[in-house]
Parts: sequence; structure tokens; C-alpha cells
Amino acid sequence: MYFSFPNLLFFSTLVFGTLLSVSSCSWFGAWVGLELNLLSFIPLMIAKSNQYCSEAALKYFLIQSLGSSLVIFSASFMLIYIKVASVILFCALVLKLGGAPFHFWFPQVMGGLFWPQVMILMSIQKIAPLFLLCYLAGVVGMEAYFVVVSILSAIVGAVGGINQTSLRKVLAFSSINHIGWMISSILVSEVTMGIYFLFYSMISFSIVILFHYKQAFHFNHLLTYNFTVEVKMLVFFSLLSLGGLPPFTGFIPKWLIIQELASIGNFVLLVVLLGSALVTLYFYLRVAIVSLTLSCPSLVVSIGLKQSFKWVMPYFMFVNFFGLLVPFMVMII
Repeated sequence: MYFSFPNLLFFSTLVFGTLLSVSSCSWFGAWVGLELNLLSFIPLMIAKSNQYCSEAALKYFLIQSLGSSLVIFSASFMLIYIKVASVILFCALVLKLGGAPFHFWFPQVMGGLFWPQVMILMSIQKIAPLFLLCYLAGVVGMEAYFVVVSILSAIVGAVGGINQTSLRKVLAFSSINHIGWMISSILVSEVTMGIYFLFYSMISFSIVILFHYKQAFHFNHLLTYNFTVEVKMLVFFSLLSLGGLPPFTGFIPKWLIIQELASIGNFVLLVVLLGSALVTLYFYLRVAIVSLTLSCPSLVVSIGLKQSFKWVMPYFMFVNFFGLLVPFMVMII
């Protein structure tokens, strides 16, 4: 189903649209890439067996169309007044990215998708808006907008995920929180943002694959399925790594941003990011503890590991425990 020829065709054009946006030398070319990316992702979202996917696809299309119209409007408006046009373009890219205060659509769309589409929305669909935001970081007077959006995204992502029972919405608010970290890393350098996004994508991929094989969409699914100790430990450590708990892998990019923000004296933003990271770690622990310790024997459904899944277990172990090796590597060097 996922590797059919139409899906592979749409996925290839989706990746091509992202590359076109990132490598374009004009805002018009970036807009064309964003549109190609949007039109390629819509067919991947729609599933005949699930009406919620069609609803999510419609919501996503409307929001992204609004963002694309603002992008092309601001690009033409730059010929008249670059400061106002830069602000409109910044808001449009944050809307397409799903950052606060334009985050309202992101959890709703995530809640209606299957796990493979969730992974695409959390990773590949963020590449083009993030790199286009890097072009705006050099415009005079835009730094304050980056700081405000970073703070709002960190707070909304942390507070919004506390009372969620849907695993997809938990990851959606987690993604909003990570958007705050990524936008703040743009103030440091593009390389720092790229490193953070790479680590975030790898760890998120390991968690999404685990939930996909478990077919777990809500907290109660973690109670009613009986899994091996290896899978439970992987879910536990992967979530802690995504939360940035040292010494797991997810702490490495946050450590880089903490160092750079402290060196440039941006302590207000740093305190908000660290406080929000503690709150997100709380609801990661909720999911992890439920997955690791609790079960309901009367409702347990025994699920074994597929042979193909056993081959990717070492990848998950390496991704989430790479951070444990870094101190030893530094000592050796």
C-alpha cells in the first residue's frame, strides 16, 4: 500500500518540490516549490478506508493554500516596502511550518493521519519553510519576530500536550515545541538549525516506526497490547531522547543551542526554552511509563515482532544511545 507506484511517484515529486524551494534563487521559485510540495502531499494523505484522512487533507490544503497566497503576495510586495513584506512573508512561513501563534491547524491535521503520513508532516514538510526562514534572519529588525515566535511555540507546545490522550496529538505539540527550538537556532546559524533538525527527524522516525508497528494511536492502546521487553524499553528510551534528557542523543542539539544562546547573551529566550523542555519531558514520561510498566491483562492482545522489524532494532538503539558515546569520543580525541 505505502510502496505502490502512485505513492512513490507523489513522494518523489514531494521531495523535488522541497529541493526546488530550498535551492531557488528567487521567492517565486520558492513559491513554485512549495506548491509542488503541497500538491504532492495531498494524495499521500488521502485514504479510502478512513474519512478522517480526507478531512485532515482538506484542512491541510486550505491552510497551506492561505500560506502560499501570502508568500506570493509578500514576494511581489517587496518591490514597494521590504520591511512590511518581510513581516508578512515571515508570518506565512510560520503558518506553513505550524509554529505558534499559527499552530491551530497542526494538531487537528496530525490527529487524522496514519503514522507514515505523520512522519512526513513532522519532518520533510518542515524543511522548505525552515530554510526559507533562514533567508529572513538577515533582514534588519526581524530578530524580535524570531524570538517572539520561538517563545510562543515553546510555551504552546509544552502546555498543549499535557492533557492529551492521543499519541499523534502528543507528538504534534511536541513538534510545535521543537519548532521553537529550531527557530531560535536560526538566530545562531543555519548549520545549528540543520543539526537540530537532523537529530529531531532521526529520533522522531524511530518513535513513529515503533508506534506504527504497534498500531498504537491512543494511551489505552499501550495498555491493551502485550509487547516484548525490548520494544517497551525502546519506546521508553526513544521518548526520553526526544525530550532531550541527557545523556541521550536528543540532548546533543539542545546542548549546542544552549551554549550558543548563552554566548550571545539571549538568556530570556534560553530560560523559556529550558522551562518548556522540562514540561514536555513530563508528558513524554507519561507515555513512556504507561508503555513500560502498565498493562491490562483482561484486554491484552499478544503481538509478536515481525522479522523485518527485528532488522531495524539496531538502528533504533544507535540513534537513541549515540549521545552516550559522545563523552567517550571527546575524551579519546
